[in-house]
Amino acid sequence: MSSHFDRDKEPYGEETVNLVDANGRNLLCYVEHSLESDGTVYLLLMPINIPIVIISWEDEGEEETEAVMLEDDAEITAIFANAKAVLAERNLYLKHTAYTLTATGELPPIEEEQILSLNLDEEDEEIESEELQFLASFYHSDQKYSVYTPLTPLLFFARYDARGEIELVSPDEQGFQPILEELLFEEFDDR
Repeated sequence: MSSHFDRDKEPYGEETVNLVDANGRNLLCYVEHSLESDGTVYLLLMPINIPIVIISWEDEGEEETEAVMLEDDAEITAIFANAKAVLAERNLYLKHTAYTLTATGELPPIEEEQILSLNLDEEDEEIESEELQFLASFYHSDQKYSVYTPLTPLLFFARYDARGEIELVSPDEQGFQPILEELLFEEFDDR
């Protein structure tokens, strides 16, 4: 199985932008595509570094375990040093960047038995499951955590605001759907 996007992309010659979150953290992204509509420039962005996901394993009893993706910033901050240490042992260097954790370094080859499929919305069966490549596991306060990277690209949608600064756009925003479709069509048309 191979990745759905080029993880070895080099930033040279490609346009990049810097996303900044409310905490002042940065996330450097490639501009995959841009589109102007009604005087506003919309962007399809992909992080330059490797996106990282941390999952906690919650015991449900009777041999059942539930995988819970960490999204709470306080919880991520509490276990960040441990996650950083186990990834460093694999020559991956974890960063607490804006909107997602990222890492630099070289990913190990993808092995089928190391892939986790998560169904992100149990109520909507039309949504495909998220496939994640296992990188490492660790314990923090007797809780098991695992570190993964998504096999599909992590994409952000943004636009330049009136001050010329980049702001994220929700795919659910009114009137954004046709622009989103065109940006994604361009992305997949280039492959």
